[in-house]
Amino acid sequence: MNKHLHIWTLIFSIVLALNYEYTAAQTNRETGSNKTEFSLRAGEELTYIVKYAFLNLGEVKFHIKNNMVIDGKKITETIAHMDSYEGLPFVDLHQTYYSFIDSNFYPVEFLGLMLEEDTNYVKYIFENDSLIKITKGDYNSGKIKFDSTAIVEKKCQDGLSILFYARKFVGMDTTLYIPCFVNEKEEKTKINFYSKNESVEIDNVDYEIGCMKIDGETDFVSVYGLTGEFEGWFSNDVQSVPIKAKMNVIIGSVTLELIKWDNKHWEPPKYIN
Repeated sequence: MNKHLHIWTLIFSIVLALNYEYTAAQTNRETGSNKTEFSLRAGEELTYIVKYAFLNLGEVKFHIKNNMVIDGKKITETIAHMDSYEGLPFVDLHQTYYSFIDSNFYPVEFLGLMLEEDTNYVKYIFENDSLIKITKGDYNSGKIKFDSTAIVEKKCQDGLSILFYARKFVGMDTTLYIPCFVNEKEEKTKINFYSKNESVEIDNVDYEIGCMKIDGETDFVSVYGLTGEFEGWFSNDVQSVPIKAKMNVIIGSVTLELIKWDNKHWEPPKYIN
């Protein structure tokens, strides 16, 4: 089940980070800056459409729900809803993922739900930097079908938390190799960040958007012929909002594009050459 998360999150461009304060003022990031002011607050919702050629496959919605304190630690709950459109002949996908992230931008718990008649789940509890507890089972009945632990070499991101992680690095000229725990294994994602300001156009905005680019690859192959290569564009401002992403699969190129945002303090920044 967790493999399905990859086709969507990697298409989206694989990145993310998280803070607990929010800067209401929107300012463009200086090109070549070696720092970022990225921050988010609970309440942000971003909705994306997934396109393949002339087909609209479905939507992905990312939501930073709320902040809480657990065992004296600040934790933020993030959610991803992934739904294919009805009537498609080759995909019927309805899944929800939760990642609970600490103030250092690492997950403490991950939960994935495949919404079917019998809702299956997978849960990772990050016990420490090297130990992850894994459970799988039926979510409605609470029946556990798999219970194990995994030893990892380095502190890992999960399939959702990594989506936020790189937002704090957007606009820097740097390359990161990020350990990830997906499909019950430790994997690695390479992300290249660039400081050049680029213009990006999307259907729901009537002007060119100022963006910073990222690209990269994973060291594994996922379902649907996912090659592991991706590229994405993030808003050139302190919010680093993902605007558009492309992912190569065997059948061609799939695009993810921002169509709706619920954030009264943010609008896509205009491109300035």
